[in-house]
Amino acid sequence: MRTPLLTLLLMGSAAFAAQAQVHDTSRAAGSAMPDMPGMTMGADGADTASPVDAGIHAAMSQAMPGMSLHMTMTPPRAPAPGDSARAQHIVTVLRASIAKYRDVNAALADGFKPFLPNVPQDVYHFTKRGNGIKAAFTFDPARPTSLLYTKTPSGYVLVGAMYTAPFRATPADLDARVPLSIYPWHLHTNLCIPPRDQPALWRERRDGKPLFGPKGTITTKAACDAAGGTFRPHLFGWMVHVMTNDQAGVRDAD
Repeated sequence: MRTPLLTLLLMGSAAFAAQAQVHDTSRAAGSAMPDMPGMTMGADGADTASPVDAGIHAAMSQAMPGMSLHMTMTPPRAPAPGDSARAQHIVTVLRASIAKYRDVNAALADGFKPFLPNVPQDVYHFTKRGNGIKAAFTFDPARPTSLLYTKTPSGYVLVGAMYTAPFRATPADLDARVPLSIYPWHLHTNLCIPPRDQPALWRERRDGKPLFGPKGTITTKAACDAAGGTFRPHLFGWMVHVMTNDQAGVRDAD
């Protein structure tokens, strides 16, 4: 018997670009980046929106692999009765609720703001602050924090949405939102950020590998302090992408 399953795509990360690109991304963030509640950056849980944070997120949102040193996944969980039905319900509700946003102008009119629209990305996030605030307290599959678009020569194409949860959420909390047996949530963790006045350090390497950022080899506060950087135990909060386009939405599995 074939069972409908939900396909959840993991948001990965990209290597940081050359010094000029990182600097330009950071400068652009001041006007382009909306608040992202529910995706807190500080260890104390406070939302922040500095240009450097925006540059980090812009690099991550390229959706490229290779960030195992800085990615915390929810632990694997065996399928429980009702998981597939819950997953199917999420996709059904989500598809219906965001169908109108195939027209990106409708998303803009409803308060979804593009995150760094002028920075090339594989997937563009259009975030609604109110939905992110609600996601910090409850889960509503009809109200994703962000809409996900790809960009073509003819415009934006809606491909899915992103749900968020506070970084303090437990695996049980996250499983109650989206079944962990279907696909894990993830959290970007243990990053070392170089001093703001030394952007050249983004390109610093040791043994051929970058030291700082989402692909850096520094993973502890002690090592980050020794390198003169700022250690981030986590960036934003828990997140998961739900793709609803025909190629990566709900599909049957034996």
